[in-house]
Amino acid sequence: MLGVFSEASDVKTTVLVATSGGTGGAVARGFLGVQGVEVVILYPEGMVSDIQERQLTTLGENIRALRVTGTFDDCQHMVKRAFLDPALKEKQHLTSANSINVARWLPQMLYYVKGFQQWGTDREAPVFSVPSGNFGNICAGMLAAQMGLPVSHFVAATNVNDTVPRYMESKRYDPRPAVATLSNAMDVADPSNFVRIRELFRDRFPALASRFTALAFDDTQTLEAIKSLYQSYGYVADPHGAIGYLGLKQYLQSSPDQSGIFLETAHPIKFREAVEDCLGISLEVPGQIRDLLDRQKKFTPIRSYEELRENLL
Repeated sequence: MLGVFSEASDVKTTVLVATSGGTGGAVARGFLGVQGVEVVILYPEGMVSDIQERQLTTLGENIRALRVTGTFDDCQHMVKRAFLDPALKEKQHLTSANSINVARWLPQMLYYVKGFQQWGTDREAPVFSVPSGNFGNICAGMLAAQMGLPVSHFVAATNVNDTVPRYMESKRYDPRPAVATLSNAMDVADPSNFVRIRELFRDRFPALASRFTALAFDDTQTLEAIKSLYQSYGYVADPHGAIGYLGLKQYLQSSPDQSGIFLETAHPIKFREAVEDCLGISLEVPGQIRDLLDRQKKFTPIRSYEELRENLL
């Protein structure tokens, strides 16, 4: 769509994106070669896997990668600041493709509709457990529920970056510095979409708590869940999907009359070393990933917003 819009304009669109590992690769591949669109992806140094980094840094053409000294939250703050920078707004047409952009999670509502179709309309409404980092995906699901999709409850399953689980216990929003985990796309200390979830419930905590639970799990529990899913079902989960499974499992222990769906996040090959070590197996490398392994990574290191600004200008 952006490519079509750009045909009628001399102004180039810059898609400015912060990623914790998942979004960046999808955005890079999605916009690769689209005329009139340049993509600039910020990602945190040392906090994405090797394959995730290759998905961001080896495509070239209209895709540029900036490796930030810091966390995903630092990347996200830089992107938000850029959208408010008068000098940038005067010189460039900026947009985003990660979940700070409503246009990203409107289509994500369809995951939940598709899940409900597979669930069956003759059953009780399901619980949805969603691996949650920046909370865009679960926000989309909750919006779908507000529009009428039958959902009995939402579980936000996080790793030890547990700002929202702690908020649901204490009613105090108190972000701490992000910690690196196996489920790196969820290494987010200050999720930008949680304020949207609160707004859906007019910031009334009892109303939110009646429809929404947040639970946190560590890396040890994540690896145990990967083993359990493989041994019980022959399913190879990535660390994020394993946390979604743990969230659903724990919630249903306190609500045994209910059942539900957990969402997966990524192909396990993105976390090849951790998954193979956990399960004692060798994962088959998909063709499109194998193609990236011999390519050279190209990125620009930056440390501050001023360096981002200079790079964009």
